[in-house]
Amino acid sequence: MRTAIPAALTLFLILFLSACKDQKETTQAAEPVNTVLDTLKGPSDFYPSERTKVLVVGTFHFEYPGLDAHKTSDDDKIDVLEEPKRSELEELIAHIAKFKPNKIAIEARPSWNTMGKFEAYKNGEHADKRDERYTLGMRMARDMNLDTIYSLDAQALINELFVRDSNLVKSLTGKIDWEAPDPYWELSKKWLDYDDKIIPKMNLLDYFKVMNSRENHLANYGLYLTGSMGKAEGQSADHLSMWWYNRNLRIFSKIVAMTEGPEDRILVIFGNGHAAVLRQFFEASPQYEFVEFDSL
Repeated sequence: MRTAIPAALTLFLILFLSACKDQKETTQAAEPVNTVLDTLKGPSDFYPSERTKVLVVGTFHFEYPGLDAHKTSDDDKIDVLEEPKRSELEELIAHIAKFKPNKIAIEARPSWNTMGKFEAYKNGEHADKRDERYTLGMRMARDMNLDTIYSLDAQALINELFVRDSNLVKSLTGKIDWEAPDPYWELSKKWLDYDDKIIPKMNLLDYFKVMNSRENHLANYGLYLTGSMGKAEGQSADHLSMWWYNRNLRIFSKIVAMTEGPEDRILVIFGNGHAAVLRQFFEASPQYEFVEFDSL
């Protein structure tokens, strides 16, 4: 004898089974999306995981040649061969040495005769030089028994264009008013003056950590991107790309040329203005791993 199922229970079972079916269909429809997201590859998955490590040490010029737009006053200059900076320089060198570079590159052009000076330096000459190419670059290359030191500075495209056709360059840059007021540059000068004054008071290694931070590098490169960039009907942008950006790209291309493989550990010692731009190139390149200065 069959037992009758109450109508209310029948309705409940129908609704329950219908809900289960809807949930199952929803889950099945969502599964392919979740699976794709879970297995989605990024660009780095297509490049070797082992990359050439590069440490870029941005520096101020220890001998104060006065070639940059910003000039350091005599009262704010330091002497890295005299105490207390002499001892602080040793701390700085010890910190950089932790990177264990097998190649060292400095800011110099072929005419500077880097290898000739390096051979003389290893024989005891140039001990009185404050220039960071000696006190940092050659000092470390000598201590690490490296037989080569690379000179990587480059001339910008605009200089070559001027030699070939000065009238062309003048037509491309003639609308730029180099004396035009720029309120952001005026603010930047206050920062640079302040920066000069803290170097004598601050431990050299601590200062280099600040100077080579991401924030400082971004601000340093930003000096070239202030209000004057929007003037002269775009000629300011053209000048910057043919001059500063091109020069640093050429420096970067020389580093690519000297790189033999991921086993290389390349130390690049350049003025901090260059370091700010080089950071961008190395961080974006799939060939290199940019090593933060304060991570050593």
